[in-house]
Amino acid sequence: MSSGEERKAGRPVDQAKRDAIITAAADSFFEHGYAASTIEGIAARAGVSKVTVYNHFGDKRALLAAAVTREAEKMRAHFAIDACSAAALPDRLRTIGSAMVAFLSRPEMIQFDRRIAAETEHEPDIGLAFLDNGPRRMKGAFAALLERAHQDGELHVPDPLLAAEQFASMCKGMGDLERRFGAPPDPGQDARRVDGAVEVFLRAYRR
Repeated sequence: MSSGEERKAGRPVDQAKRDAIITAAADSFFEHGYAASTIEGIAARAGVSKVTVYNHFGDKRALLAAAVTREAEKMRAHFAIDACSAAALPDRLRTIGSAMVAFLSRPEMIQFDRRIAAETEHEPDIGLAFLDNGPRRMKGAFAALLERAHQDGELHVPDPLLAAEQFASMCKGMGDLERRFGAPPDPGQDARRVDGAVEVFLRAYRR
């Protein structure tokens, strides 16, 4: 729960305003970076007052957490067990890997990643907030899916968190680094990486 919600406990939260603020914050962070974004500018984008932003979130750090969490939720939707359970395990893994690579390959995500990395040099807590509310949440969601596959007898995964890291790393390969340094996207190579990751992962962990 955010600090703004704690202060407003027992009172109805205006969800439409909250959503508008998160959207405005995410747009500002993606376009201008965290350091250059201001509460005033975000409030103006959202069509609310600065006081409203503070009442909902408390500070800019909480806004970053909310914006990154929302982006992570888009990716975590692909880890929903119920949504994937009807497909064969290789197809489910391929869907997850392809979605992850596509998500990380978006130009705005690459730009945001660069900005956060640069700003972390001066404010290490910014990087930790990004990791906690984005990559680590997605890793936890994928690990939960692997744990479920382990319990169902599809996989033998003694350490789901480690396995989640391994699969993600194989899917990204060098592509993640190449995109960060300006190489053009290569969908064909991305697909080959994901296919290879699924094959190697299943050889290691399939019962």
